[in-house]
Amino acid sequence: MPNRLAGETSPYLLQHKDNPVDWYPWGDEAFARARAENKPVFLSIGYSSCHWCHVMERESFENPEIATLMNQLFVNIKVDREERPDVDSIYMAAVQAMTGRGGWPMSMFLTPDGKPFFAGTYFPPEDRGGMPAFPHVLQALADAYKSKQDEILTTTQRVVEYLRDQSAARAAVEPLTRDLLGAAYRALLPGFDPEHGGIGGAPKFPQAMTYEFLLRHWHASRDPQPLHIVDLTLQRMALGGIYDQLGGGFHRYSTDALWLVPHFEKMLYDNAQLASLYLHAYQATGNQLYRRTVEETLAYVEREMLDPAGGFYSAQDADSEGEEGKFFVWTKLEIDLALGPELGRIARSYYNVTEAGNFESRNILWRPREDEAVATELGCSVDELRAAIATAREKLLAERSKRVAPGRDDKVLTSWNALMLRAFAEAGAALDTPHYTDIARRNAEFLLSSLVRDGRLLRTWKDGRAKLNAYLEDYAYLIEALLALYEATFEQRWLDEAARLAASMIDLFWDETAAVFYDTGRDHEQLVVRPRDIFDNATPSGGSAAAFALLRLAAFTGDPDLERYAATSLRSVRDYLTQMPSGFTHWLCALDFLLSTPEEIVIIGRRDDPATRALLAIVRGRYLPNKVLAGSDAPVRNTASPLLEGRGLVDGQPAAYVCEHYVCQQPVTEPQALAQQLDG
Repeated sequence: MPNRLAGETSPYLLQHKDNPVDWYPWGDEAFARARAENKPVFLSIGYSSCHWCHVMERESFENPEIATLMNQLFVNIKVDREERPDVDSIYMAAVQAMTGRGGWPMSMFLTPDGKPFFAGTYFPPEDRGGMPAFPHVLQALADAYKSKQDEILTTTQRVVEYLRDQSAARAAVEPLTRDLLGAAYRALLPGFDPEHGGIGGAPKFPQAMTYEFLLRHWHASRDPQPLHIVDLTLQRMALGGIYDQLGGGFHRYSTDALWLVPHFEKMLYDNAQLASLYLHAYQATGNQLYRRTVEETLAYVEREMLDPAGGFYSAQDADSEGEEGKFFVWTKLEIDLALGPELGRIARSYYNVTEAGNFESRNILWRPREDEAVATELGCSVDELRAAIATAREKLLAERSKRVAPGRDDKVLTSWNALMLRAFAEAGAALDTPHYTDIARRNAEFLLSSLVRDGRLLRTWKDGRAKLNAYLEDYAYLIEALLALYEATFEQRWLDEAARLAASMIDLFWDETAAVFYDTGRDHEQLVVRPRDIFDNATPSGGSAAAFALLRLAAFTGDPDLERYAATSLRSVRDYLTQMPSGFTHWLCALDFLLSTPEEIVIIGRRDDPATRALLAIVRGRYLPNKVLAGSDAPVRNTASPLLEGRGLVDGQPAAYVCEHYVCQQPVTEPQALAQQLDG
């Protein structure tokens, strides 16, 4: 008989609805029962594409004997960390403080008022590898809760005090200067792998925000070293096994230093941030590999992750048919059967396919050699090789589509959708691809209609049901995405919506006393602490995203209060920027914007006029990380944006205005003249 999770929308929670465990979703009902029966709470937090979450479910949560023990001794709560980042961040901080490490599945043991007294991650069903058996842990902790109340009370008080301290603001009195950016870069530099790219050793994560910061540092300093780091890393990733060479898109991370063997899950937020990063690298370098990577990644998202209603799905599993990576790997024989002997020979050489394989006797497709070297080995030209591979890739992708696909988490999250909305909007403009812009526009319309209730942004949507109040990151990411969509379309409504969301974000999340943004709104449920996760992890922290979005919006609107909120937020993390820059790279990007003089660029002219398009191509083809771009078809009066006020055609011709602090250079009508102003 299904448990209480049967009424949820989260695919992760629904995976557990038929467990014999008497699961509750997070909420008052579970804690009320725990208080009434004086039982401790077992809180399990995970997500749908988490491999070890599935393992613990099979081993323990589907085991009738273990489930009976859980039901007798505890009130059991299951949480999808992607739906409830507030709950996840609070208890992840607790598990890290109590054990020195973290991860998912997260296993927390709480008092009936939600305070943690014991923490762990994965527990096996029997003693194994130095880890205690889950049933032993359950029994010991239930006994301790009954017999050692004083010790548990002391533990929970210390942990809650630690959590409150972690979320407190530490405003620095020292100024925010560009020296911080240089110091952060120098602190990051020793971690770079000069042979294979990336930061650190195995496992290697994409860390898109780190490379965004390095691109910015190169642009500001013209030091070639940060660009070299970005170049090497992005090339190795795009040619490696972490990138799906057939279907496009990136897997979660590489288990080795070579970017060869990935953890095969695909996350929407990774692909959104990496699509934007590769686009910016293409603008900076002109490398066609980066452009193809953007186009293939967005094609994957459109093909496999786009809901008919306009939203983007969240993730794809690593596993299919119970095996990690089975959907993506190949044997030599499978390649030849799909392509025939001659085309198979070319593809095997190109993707380094061998009889022995590189992953459990099968092959992850990757490209460790340059096209020129492969063409020489095969005795053909590079153009002939690439034409053959285009045919082979299409056939192999069609053959792969016949396999049992990995599971897909088809919930729609506002924040992750906003990241992808931004990627499509930016790519549509920079690559002059209106189709991408149309997808971005439709996604924005979907989010602003289906994930808004009574003016309040919501967090999650699935099958027509939207729920849960949005968090700081949802608001901040969406503001930035709408600004990118405005720059791609010059449709005033997106700028207006961004300004409206910013006003709501400040009202809901800003605490004037603490002078910081919190992750939950003032209308949120009471938790053991009000969370404020300042670290940029796999995605930007809510605080750094809010600072960045408000700085960009301030440049469009001329509102100094927006910049004040952003600068105050940055001061609250100032000391961390050089002490641990790898955890604050989006904050560093926001600081770079704050300390720069943003280029305010205005294009006036009909969008269908070739002269207007030529001016736009000059702007959009360049890497200008601290620009804001506005435009209109005709002279503008009484606009909400001072950027457009009084701008018009020049001698009846489309014109470009390049400004700083709303003071403009001489307007120009020729693309070459605009290029000279921008490059100067």
